[in-house]
This record gives sequence, structure tokens and C-alpha cells, in this order.
Amino acid sequence: MADAIRTSGWAYRGGVLARAVAAIGGGYAVSALTAAAIATWLPAPRVEAAVTGTLTALIVYPCAVMWCFAARSAARAWVGLIVAAAVPACALVLHGGVA
Repeated sequence: MADAIRTSGWAYRGGVLARAVAAIGGGYAVSALTAAAIATWLPAPRVEAAVTGTLTALIVYPCAVMWCFAARSAARAWVGLIVAAAVPACALVLHGGVA
């Protein structure tokens, strides 16, 4: 019985760690890709496009963090972040923003 409690405790902590890493690293990646894609695609002066992309990324990052901790499992959090990152990454590739 004590082993089951210890195992579940470590499993829980591992899940929280995986979600925290997904939230911090994956959220940053999604928001950075979003900022770059918006700044690249907007038909505005470069400074205005960059500011708009950055301000949008400031909204995307907390949403990604909330998604990581609202998902049913850490795996679903990672999959959600990968899907969310694929959209701006494809937009960057299509626009030629990736060197």
C-alpha cells in the first residue's frame, strides 16, 4: 500500500513537471512563432507589424500556459501545443520568413 502511494505521488509530480515544462517552453515557442508569423504577414510598416505581433504573443502565451494545466494529461498538453505551433510555423514557411 505504501509503495502505491509513493508511486502515485511520483507519477503526479512527474505529470506536473511535464506540464510545467510544456507551459514554459512550449508556450514560449507558440507565442514566439505567433509573433513572428503576424509580424511577417501584416501589410504594415515593419515596426507596427512587430509591435502588433509582440502584443498578440502576450495574449497567446498565458492562453498556452492555461491550456497546459487544463488539459486532461501532459501528453494532451504537448499535442495541443504542437498543433497550436504548427499553424504559425506553416504561415512562416509559406511566407518565406524562415531562413
